[in-house]
Amino acid sequence: MAQIASQLVGALEGLVGTRLPFRLQAWDGSVAGAPEAPLLVLRNRRALRRLLWAPGELGLARAYVSGDLELGTAEDIYEVLAEVAHFVERPEVRGLHLGLSDLTGPAGRRVIGALAKAGALGPQPALPPEEARQEGRLHSRTRDRAAISHHYDVGNEFYRLVLGSSMVYSCAYWTPQGKSLEDAQFAKLDLICRKLGLEPGMRLLDVGCGWGSLVLHAAEHYGVQAVGVSISAEQVALARERVEAAGLADRVEIRLQDYREIPDGPYDAISSVGMAEHVGAEQYRVYAEGLYRLLTPGGRLLNHQIARRPSLPGEPYVPSAFISRYVFPDGELAPIGSTVSLLEEAGFEVRDVESLREHYALTLREWVANLEAGWPQAVRLVGRGRARVWRLYMAASALAFEENRIGVNQVLAVRTGDRGASGLPATREQWLTRPAAEPKSPELRVAIAGPGGGEGMDLGDRPSVR
Repeated sequence: MAQIASQLVGALEGLVGTRLPFRLQAWDGSVAGAPEAPLLVLRNRRALRRLLWAPGELGLARAYVSGDLELGTAEDIYEVLAEVAHFVERPEVRGLHLGLSDLTGPAGRRVIGALAKAGALGPQPALPPEEARQEGRLHSRTRDRAAISHHYDVGNEFYRLVLGSSMVYSCAYWTPQGKSLEDAQFAKLDLICRKLGLEPGMRLLDVGCGWGSLVLHAAEHYGVQAVGVSISAEQVALARERVEAAGLADRVEIRLQDYREIPDGPYDAISSVGMAEHVGAEQYRVYAEGLYRLLTPGGRLLNHQIARRPSLPGEPYVPSAFISRYVFPDGELAPIGSTVSLLEEAGFEVRDVESLREHYALTLREWVANLEAGWPQAVRLVGRGRARVWRLYMAASALAFEENRIGVNQVLAVRTGDRGASGLPATREQWLTRPAAEPKSPELRVAIAGPGGGEGMDLGDRPSVR
């Protein structure tokens, strides 16, 4: 008679001292747990071995990426992840380290006995091939290129499937009148251009330009001369193709270049969207001071960056093990206060900070929906393991933004000129009500500027992020 699931659930609940918020299905077909709870499926003994060898987030990720564990279905993966995340954050679970003292007591011996009966004890399984193995000095240029390649050089067609036709890999800007992800990404690109005060003939530098969407938008709609830099070879190749196809080669240059190697300032404006997360704490001052030097006096910087919650005094920052190993090797998040301070220490005057946290949650859910709709093609393009990495990463990130565990902010800063002159309008409304570019959906033009300036940011008419 199949009993593995009930034995495991009973032993684990005894160890942690609380009821599991999910059902468990074992490889023998047995199911245990509250009938209404979301379902975790252990497809084989390796799933438990991965969790034993790396208890917590990393073991869970390895089991999922390898296909040894299923987190519900495509329809309820958000519910499963939310329950698991809340469970591991409970004080009684956080205080459990599965060390010798935890496992030698009666409850621990019961867990060991259940695992032994299930045949789950054994050597560490081979790591999934999708797990990054970084070598060399942290944030050296060689290691940074390898880290960027791990995430971005997985095939432009895969990114097109997930991101949609806009090919913008950062949070969109959702307005009530916007009808699609493409509309929301257009609104975000235009918001950046207006915050930067772009005018015909200006020089724009886009650091970490991705597939070139922002420089193309700025050149086409605002008449600037734009340079985009990236250290992803595949991004640069496609961005150059897009520039040629748009007939903008006389106004847009795409370079395979590190931000520390840009020689040709000054620029009138600089954008950095979703790039600073790769810089790292030890290099952030170099990053900020370098961008400051590249700007002309009166020039503006738009820094769009994901932020973490600040740590408690004396509490070290520990990046997500899953994100570090599978998604963004060597990536680091900083609290928004630290980012603002470092920009100011580099010489910038910070003029505006806008949180787009809920916007990113909506964007990620759209990307997950794109991935699910194109799942067979995604697997053909990048393999099942990497497609599962992306499903897990985007769904978990959507929840993290919704629950304010991470955020994202646009920081507008200026290199002031003589006697502190900023050259900025007196109010935010004056840049938000500048004539906007013509979007794909006619209704979106009103939403971009908003009646009276900036009122298009209301998310009330969007689907709930919960």
